[in-house]
Amino acid sequence: MQTVRTIEEVRSIVRSARLDGKGIGFVPTMGYLHRGHTSLVEHSKKLSGFQVMSIFVNRIQFNDAGDFSRYPRDLERDLAVARDCGVDLVFAPGDDEMYRDRRTFVDMELLTDHLCGAHRPGHFRGVFTVVSKLFNIVLPDVAVFGQKDIQQAVSLEKMVMDLDFPLKIVIAPTVREEDGLAMSSRNKHLDPDERRRSLCIIRSLRMAEGMIASGERSARKILSEVKKELSTGRPDKIDYASLVRYSDLQPADEISERSVLAVAAFFGPTRLIDNMIVEEREGKFSCVY
Repeated sequence: MQTVRTIEEVRSIVRSARLDGKGIGFVPTMGYLHRGHTSLVEHSKKLSGFQVMSIFVNRIQFNDAGDFSRYPRDLERDLAVARDCGVDLVFAPGDDEMYRDRRTFVDMELLTDHLCGAHRPGHFRGVFTVVSKLFNIVLPDVAVFGQKDIQQAVSLEKMVMDLDFPLKIVIAPTVREEDGLAMSSRNKHLDPDERRRSLCIIRSLRMAEGMIASGERSARKILSEVKKELSTGRPDKIDYASLVRYSDLQPADEISERSVLAVAAFFGPTRLIDNMIVEEREGKFSCVY
């Protein structure tokens, strides 16, 4: 595995891999890697022959300076994890390499005005800007993102389509701890009590799944029960519990052919998100979370 810090080095190595006939797979990360990240690499390896991972804590997507400073970092550990899971090239730039006299941003309308976008102003502009830059640096054939960050993943699908990036976005299933909590780099900040209480999130999704399986389609009724279940974990704050259409991430009154039920809540200072995708298949609705 090679580790580089400059754009020029990435382009040179990727160019050589492509000349060798290898498709380029890409997994962008902010580091502090866990099983969720390595599962994205596994998906990428099924679709491409040369694996690139970026490790970069992107300052401009944090609307809270304290959140940026608290974000966990351990590059040496990350490099060992990346090597073990079969990454061929790690791009670990500094701020000066990624943002040289920056004046340009990438932004999007509609898909980012609800869910996390409503509570983290400027966040998605930072995400779209850095991911656009990374796509132009790496020039991958496929890029893999996790379902846990569903608003990010769906919006990036739309960005790639609208801006004609020559690559395919793949959304891989959320990877979970044994008790159901979605894996996240932020989980390390939870104390034992917060960790225990946070399980109300997965319970709320499973409860909604049961309601949908029983025939309930009303967003109002489903979300009412989801919020009741979330309250059993005594979150310090519930940012949202929402049902939206997958196509545009706008609020929906009822379950449609493809919907997303998403939640975000604070336990102590730690903000956790989770979701499930609801799809109609052969007249029946299934839930993936």
